[in-house]
Amino acid sequence: MTFAQTAGLGALAGLTILLGLPVARIGRPRPSRMAFLTSASVGVLLFIFYDVIKGASETIETQLSTSRAAGIGDGLLLAAGLGAGLMGLVGFERLMRRRRTRMPSGPGALAATALDRHPAAAGALRRQPLSAAQRVAMFIAVGIGLHNFSEGLAIGQSAASGAYRLFLVLVIGFGLHNVTEGFGITGPMIGERPSWRFLALLGIVGGGPTFAGTLIGYQVSSAPVSVLFLALAAGAILYVVGELQHAGRKIGAHDVGMLGLLVGFLVAYGTDVLLSVAGA
Repeated sequence: MTFAQTAGLGALAGLTILLGLPVARIGRPRPSRMAFLTSASVGVLLFIFYDVIKGASETIETQLSTSRAAGIGDGLLLAAGLGAGLMGLVGFERLMRRRRTRMPSGPGALAATALDRHPAAAGALRRQPLSAAQRVAMFIAVGIGLHNFSEGLAIGQSAASGAYRLFLVLVIGFGLHNVTEGFGITGPMIGERPSWRFLALLGIVGGGPTFAGTLIGYQVSSAPVSVLFLALAAGAILYVVGELQHAGRKIGAHDVGMLGLLVGFLVAYGTDVLLSVAGA
């Protein structure tokens, strides 16, 4: 299979994430339905976290069977990446919070800023700032994007090695699985009706790395790179799961939320089982 064909199918597998994103525009449902959808998003993310850690662990075990030093190194890389993915988002959110509290308010203060003297920066300031829910959704998209980069590596490597049956199964399976990931991104924004432009941006951030990983995986095979991106993804997902749990407690409807958590996990798990049954 040519590089161009591989790249095209890798892009298709990643951008199916867009199919799950329009759920965020259903309007503001009643609290019980919002609790169900938010918790279902958490369930999807919990499965992705499990899947990411499993994938990284399998790579490390394979490395240990051939080289103990390489396996131990990848294990340390997993721990470091997990911490960096989690604490990186914690630090970034703190930075954004401090910037918001220091932002001058009122038309006079805004006009007095140095940025206002630059047309491009002034235009950016006039745009609607992201809500707290949209920031969390972007964090989820970043975490899922890191995960999908590793999936792209697998797609590219299978095509480069001539394992075309595995390649097609991975494209189809990951493409289907990414639909559930798209729904996972929408959880914090249920009821906000975000713009189509913002949803498209989330889709590119979450699904685009599948395409990038496919391009790199077709030419380079690296176990440490795969482990690192999986670890960063796992850390980022841990952060956003905590954020969504906090939001869920504010909504209430705990019993319905627990049902949503179960349903979300089982839906994500079911797509993974279908992928395994297909032979990936």
